[in-house]
Amino acid sequence: MGNINKRPDGMWRARYRGPDRRERSRHFARKIDAERWLAGIEVAKARGEWLDPALSRVTVGEWAQTWLASQRQLKPSTLDRYAGIVTKQVTPTWRNVALAEVAPADVDAWLSGLAAGGLSAASVRQCHRVLSRLLGYAVRDGRISRNPAAGAALPRVTPRGKVYLSHTELTHLAAECGDYQTAVLLLGYSGLRWGEFAALRAGDIDLMRRRLNVRRAMVEIRGRVIIGTPKDHEQRAVPLPKFLVEPLTTLLAGKAADDLAFTSPDGAILRNRNFRVRTFDAAAERAGVAEITPHGLRHTAASLAIQAGAPVTVVSLMLGHANPAITLKVYAHLWPSDLDALADRLHDAKLAADADQVRTSGQLIKLSPLTERTGNAV
Repeated sequence: MGNINKRPDGMWRARYRGPDRRERSRHFARKIDAERWLAGIEVAKARGEWLDPALSRVTVGEWAQTWLASQRQLKPSTLDRYAGIVTKQVTPTWRNVALAEVAPADVDAWLSGLAAGGLSAASVRQCHRVLSRLLGYAVRDGRISRNPAAGAALPRVTPRGKVYLSHTELTHLAAECGDYQTAVLLLGYSGLRWGEFAALRAGDIDLMRRRLNVRRAMVEIRGRVIIGTPKDHEQRAVPLPKFLVEPLTTLLAGKAADDLAFTSPDGAILRNRNFRVRTFDAAAERAGVAEITPHGLRHTAASLAIQAGAPVTVVSLMLGHANPAITLKVYAHLWPSDLDALADRLHDAKLAADADQVRTSGQLIKLSPLTERTGNAV
């Protein structure tokens, strides 16, 4: 148990010994405040919730760097994005604030300030994600008892409109891209992410089985190209339409299995920005689909697959989504025929039930004994 003593200066000193056997104290102007604080300490010790106050005096700025250093599971591009948020949005506000002093109201005010400063709703949510994760790591490390960023009110994100090209529009766009015609068709019918497409090797394209084997992906971090695993570290096989076999055969002729399937004019890896500036954007303008992007062709691939009758599980596998629920969330509106068919089936079932009711719910007439005998004689 702790104890409380009055000091010569009139202050009340509350002392206790922690689970680590070290003595700690705190001074109060009123005895009742010292008693309440000490009672709270004893309750926390009894519940196993006691925390070393020295650990929570670490600043958010210091802890953010500790947290970033621990995130070995993240892909380089994600880690770089998180580090940028720490530098630009988290540190300016929270650099000198101790972990123990971060309050939910302060987090809400910070988020409101980010939005007022012109940050998009999606970016504000990303900033909150980073702060919440690093504070959650502090909870896990026993530095604070709860995460003050949990449950914060976040701005609603308005989904961006997606562009879906028809077969004709995609063919026209590809033709306008000249030497990269096959590349654009592949993007528009396979649903590959740009990084997956750029990292595709000749040996990843199985022309006999008509499959694209997605084994790696390219990311650019501050101008540096890094080849790693696909998103969520999931490798997959993507179906290849038969009409692409011939142009791909020509394209891959003479390439070794480890050679890049598609390259820049100087034979280097194809970077999204360079491709758009040199070829794609002008071609899209000429084709009358200026709002499309190379990565956006992924949505076209999904819509064309759905139009061709592909079920959600197949589209999900093709796109490399972690589960079909993600596919439905993004593309559910592209399956209107399923809703129409369901409405028709419900209509037919209702008509059948009504006809059944007419046949079986007629009024029963009780026959007299004479009628019954006559009926029996017949």
